[in-house]
Amino acid sequence: MLGFASVIMLFAVLTVGSGWPEGSWIRRVTGDAGILLILTAIVGRAWCSLYIGGRKKSELVQEGPYSLCRNPLYSFSIIGTFGALAQTGSLLLTLAFTAVTVLIFMAVVRQEEVYLSRAFPEAYPIYAGPTPRFLPDPRLWRTSQELTIRPGLFVRTLLDGLPFLAAWPLFEFIGRLHDGPLPPLMRLP
Repeated sequence: MLGFASVIMLFAVLTVGSGWPEGSWIRRVTGDAGILLILTAIVGRAWCSLYIGGRKKSELVQEGPYSLCRNPLYSFSIIGTFGALAQTGSLLLTLAFTAVTVLIFMAVVRQEEVYLSRAFPEAYPIYAGPTPRFLPDPRLWRTSQELTIRPGLFVRTLLDGLPFLAAWPLFEFIGRLHDGPLPPLMRLP
């Protein structure tokens, strides 16, 4: 489903341009904020992997970012999606495809919750009750004194986040196409 949505998104960004003039303050702010969100997503996803790396199906991880919300990896992916799409310069396009991403992750999360409820029938309801799905609650923070990490999984998660960063030059290139040989069919703010 995510692959299909990605194809539709690529078609949209090739045919829809930003309604804001190139070089305008809103385009600069949107692009710069998007880069910060992409970097936040990459670092946040790596932070999550420090806690869950290699334990996802064998243990109910409830510490670190997983104490703040049940799906921090997906939360950071949503942040990265918003940041990547902000590079298009179109807030409407960014909001629309970020909403699609949220809906896809909601479907995935529901399936995972069924699995977790079966795998951890006593612990999961206690954890899930006060812990939000996506929006972190800082009051719930807890962590242990020590953390065992798997460096390979950490590095892999960092590398998995690079496509978010690749959006920057990709959308710059598409913007140049829009200004030249491939003008957009429409422009959205």
